Amino acid sequence: MHPQRKQRLMIILFILLAAGLAAGLLGYALKENINLFYPPAEIVSGKAPVGKAIRAGGMVQEGSVQRATDSLKIRFAVTDYSAVVNVEYEGILPDLFAEGEGVVVSGKLAEDGIFYASEVLAKHDETYMPPEVSEALKDSAAKRAELEKKGSL
Repeated sequence: MHPQRKQRLMIILFILLAAGLAAGLLGYALKENINLFYPPAEIVSGKAPVGKAIRAGGMVQEGSVQRATDSLKIRFAVTDYSAVVNVEYEGILPDLFAEGEGVVVSGKLAEDGIFYASEVLAKHDETYMPPEVSEALKDSAAKRAELEKKGSL
């Protein structure tokens, strides 16, 4: 092989190796920051990872909001009408947070099944529903209808 051709081949191999290494490191770094969405039905069924940063969403269950008297700690339940997940959050809630309204929470699921939220997002007006929550509620309604149909046969 000609020395100049060998040198070009080595440069191309070095560039490909460096690009592969950079892509691998980028993928590894992003893997830690991926924040996937899980509806309550998937969390209850065990499909959501425990101890990893995830998002969950649904409707705040009526009558489930419990506020601590001595701190900003609040507990409430999020439902997609087929399952319920208990959420604990410490901080100031959005102004539009209310029972019976859509919510998306970011945080970690604990071994005890309680979702410890680090952030609570509420819808920003009376007609908006976060896309993930809307899709989860539709899926839940479809599954309930399918189960009811199978049960009535």
